[in-house]
Amino acid sequence: MTSYPRLLSPLQVAGVTLPNRMVMGAMHTRLETMDRPIERLAAFYASRARGEIALILTGGYAPVPEGVMDDGGLVLDRPEQLGEHRPITEAVAKAGGRIVLQILHAGRYARTASCVAPSAIKARINAFGPRALTTDEVWKTIDAFANTAALAEQAGYAGVEIMGSEGYLINEFTAALTNQRTDAFGGNVEGRIKLPVEVVKAVRARVGRAFMVIYRISTIDLMDGGMTGAEVAELARRVETAGADMINTGIGWHEAAVPTMAAPVPRAAWLDAIRNVKRAVSIPVMASNRINTPEIAEEIIASGAADLVSMARPLLADPDFAKKARLGNADEINTCIACNQACLDYIFTDRVATCLVNPRAGREIDFVDAPSPTVRRFAVVGGGPAGMTFAIEAARRGHRVTLFDSARELGGQLNMAKKVPGKAEFNEMLRYFRVALERADVTVLLGTTATADDLANSVKTGEFDEVVLATGVVPRDPGIQGQDHRKVVTYIDVLGQGAGGRGGAIGEKVAIIGAGGIGFDVAEYLVGSTQETLDPNAFMAAWGVDTTLAAPGGLKAPSKHVPKRSVHMFQRRTESLGKNLGKSTGWILKAKLRKAQVTQTAGASYDRIDDQGLHITVNGERRVIDADTIVLCAGQVPSRALYDGLTARGVQAHLIGGADVAAELDARRAIDQATRLAVTF
Repeated sequence: MTSYPRLLSPLQVAGVTLPNRMVMGAMHTRLETMDRPIERLAAFYASRARGEIALILTGGYAPVPEGVMDDGGLVLDRPEQLGEHRPITEAVAKAGGRIVLQILHAGRYARTASCVAPSAIKARINAFGPRALTTDEVWKTIDAFANTAALAEQAGYAGVEIMGSEGYLINEFTAALTNQRTDAFGGNVEGRIKLPVEVVKAVRARVGRAFMVIYRISTIDLMDGGMTGAEVAELARRVETAGADMINTGIGWHEAAVPTMAAPVPRAAWLDAIRNVKRAVSIPVMASNRINTPEIAEEIIASGAADLVSMARPLLADPDFAKKARLGNADEINTCIACNQACLDYIFTDRVATCLVNPRAGREIDFVDAPSPTVRRFAVVGGGPAGMTFAIEAARRGHRVTLFDSARELGGQLNMAKKVPGKAEFNEMLRYFRVALERADVTVLLGTTATADDLANSVKTGEFDEVVLATGVVPRDPGIQGQDHRKVVTYIDVLGQGAGGRGGAIGEKVAIIGAGGIGFDVAEYLVGSTQETLDPNAFMAAWGVDTTLAAPGGLKAPSKHVPKRSVHMFQRRTESLGKNLGKSTGWILKAKLRKAQVTQTAGASYDRIDDQGLHITVNGERRVIDADTIVLCAGQVPSRALYDGLTARGVQAHLIGGADVAAELDARRAIDQATRLAVTF
């Protein structure tokens, strides 16, 4: 008997029988901007189809040119464009899958001068202000949705998803916040929900009954002036009556001040809002957001909150997610850690999406995964993400690999990261690595120090053909007078051993020197906000989410956070602190630290440390920071003593990860570099 009986059960939707309840959610990838875009898109989606995901939703295609996300964005509005789509639908069908085209009109989120909206109200996150659509133009837009749906059917898609969530055009019509119209498409809730209902009617009329019509509803807007839960439920009922075969659920607008799917959000946190929709309709409902394991997916369906689960980033992380679940190999799933570093952060900075834990995502045609024609013997030193990745990838190609690490556990600096609030998903990453090393038959020698003499001799005697060094980083010496004072500790003392270094336990008043990613992680760890990242109820209270859904937009006053410590952050640079944090996640961390009353000072020069505390100068003014503990987070430098030792003995080694470039514990770069090196052998 399967461990996931509900998740793996079939479901009939329109004329399609889905073999399981797992759906790949729509996501923007920008693959269309690369060379050979159609080949890349076909390979990307076909890979997920072979991984047995039941249904794939494409990234959004605009029904009209002014509805694109940005200049040059995806549009499907003419028959001559069908040749770009058929290779994709055929590749998915050949791989045994089903693919649905998402129709998305960006509305006021379109980063173009021609953007339009229900009313001329500018979005906070867009430099361009929209023009209000006329009534005639609204009807033409409805027609355009239907036209795109008809073209999608001709292109071989199994259905369409109408994007009515996340603050895009249709969602802008449903919310009083952005809809100040006085015609039939505005005013009371009846008028505001008229657009989505008419779009579904028009689409249903233009496509066959076996063609799926999916509507993505905003279950909770998380914006003042958004819809109430009762209004969302009424919209869901109207959408069903209008002809939708299934409803997918979206959470929040892109400009909402509440995180919705980053790692600090607990798994399956939004079930109350999703259940509200499920209770209102009789057609299948998909749950979404922060669902990244088959166990949590099974629980959601078993609870009755939804009939299917939509997972986007988890299918970047592992295209074989569904297949591994069916085969009982869930421990082999490369789990999405919700870091956003290589997916959303890339998209929001005009780069092509990929995945921190899976560099092949979106680059499927760039990697050679066939067995190597020549078997080599590798010594890999360092059990962090770079070393483990290289060892796994090389062993999968047929090479014989021995991994050395002087520590007693694998993970390197991931073992520090997992202790930071909101980064508990790193435990899943470590589990994946441990299982993958075992399955790949890598010899792992923990508590073993590989010396330059030993490695050089092993190479000379033929025991190893190649040496790969993933020896990581060491803290940079900031050169501050008095830094050996008993009050001073490093970030490793705080996040690594959990001790207070030379000064014992961490004090109540803390000064952090350095405000890069590590400095912010240490600050969050020290003020203590772990509970809200694990417990949905604590999360909702902390961020001011009304779980009763009675308030417009689902918002209420947030609870007050009482920090464990008084924390002060300092940096030498004069720019604002946290400038280089993740585009889609940095604001979350900064908001949490503001709430915890963490002070931040830029342009500080560090004069000395003594019994009084930290002496600094800012803008020519000297200050003394009364601190019980001073944490050094002044960056890292590569750990290359072993490399230098091997070079001196005439052995050429390959450097990867932090040992090559030390940059903010960058696991994304380390994993990508290690993977690319492994496939060259």
